[in-house]
Amino acid sequence: MIRISISPHLQIRDDDSPAGEPLDVSRLVALLGHIETSGSISQSAEAVALSYRYAWGILRDAESLFGGPLIAKTRGRGSALTPLAQQLVWASKRIGARLSPTLDSLASELEIELKKLMDRTDPAVRLHASHGFAVAALRDFLDEQQVRHDLKYCGSVEAVAALAEGACDIAGFHVPVGEFEDGMVRHFTRWLKPDTHCLIHLAVRSQGLFTRMGNPLGVQTLEDLMRSEVRFVNRQIGSGTRLLLDLILAARGIDPARIEGYNNGEFTHAAVAAYIGSGMADVGFGVETAARRFGLEFVPVLKERYFFAIEKRKLASPALAGAVGALTSESFRQRVNALPGYDGSLTGTVLTLAEAFPEYRAQKR
Repeated sequence: MIRISISPHLQIRDDDSPAGEPLDVSRLVALLGHIETSGSISQSAEAVALSYRYAWGILRDAESLFGGPLIAKTRGRGSALTPLAQQLVWASKRIGARLSPTLDSLASELEIELKKLMDRTDPAVRLHASHGFAVAALRDFLDEQQVRHDLKYCGSVEAVAALAEGACDIAGFHVPVGEFEDGMVRHFTRWLKPDTHCLIHLAVRSQGLFTRMGNPLGVQTLEDLMRSEVRFVNRQIGSGTRLLLDLILAARGIDPARIEGYNNGEFTHAAVAAYIGSGMADVGFGVETAARRFGLEFVPVLKERYFFAIEKRKLASPALAGAVGALTSESFRQRVNALPGYDGSLTGTVLTLAEAFPEYRAQKR
């Protein structure tokens, strides 16, 4: 089965030396990342399949270009990154986190077009979903199971609307547990209908505040976001997380206009985490997994459930049998359960809308 991957490739050129070769920052950052972890240039060179001499050449070229050292020797710890090198590493992480959903979606579209030209008659499962780590795990799992799929990352509302309009087969969205559930469900039941759709439970996950390690500003509550020294980074308008945060702030009487950076939106939880890790913001709001992967502190605010919506008549259809089988398998449940901040105990459970949202059922009577 053909699988296309697209990765960002960063190069930097000095305008004062137009004849010079551009610096391959992608390779440099990979080397620096290993040095940061191991403290050893030789081990890091081996890890990225470079000779020790070539690795030193890359470092010297970069230091010449940037006009400052990237590596500092420390007693008892070997080599450490200078602030300049750390910023390069974080810049690369931000780029990857920000672009990966778009590039993944584009790669999926290209795969479908190529397979059409190759006269493949079996259609791909069209999956639109809010970006999340369990969704990314599903993409890998579907690859392993050789289930053809076309994954498009988009906001939760956009995904559910696409399902209702016939633009996708499965739509991923998430709703909070507790007092804000009803308000969020209303956004989705404009398109999801009890007689037409059912849900497959993906996971319960934790949403909360991200801060830099040690929480230097002592941010513990959403009210702290209004403090003048706190810089916030948000998710993009239309994402389920942004809708959720809007609801919570309104319920607590917090004016978003008083939060510095509230209108700065990133497309993924990982991009929010990378933004904070690089020092461009102090606090964000998102899933625990992103905070843990980027070495940030996490202050839990609430739990939420992530679902995949699907038409009832398609649940047992041959066209979606592979995807539904993967979603409801024990192997995939274990994979979700292994993600930090995710509870996969109910992964794969098929529910009616009334079973998933009892309060919604009561209101419809």
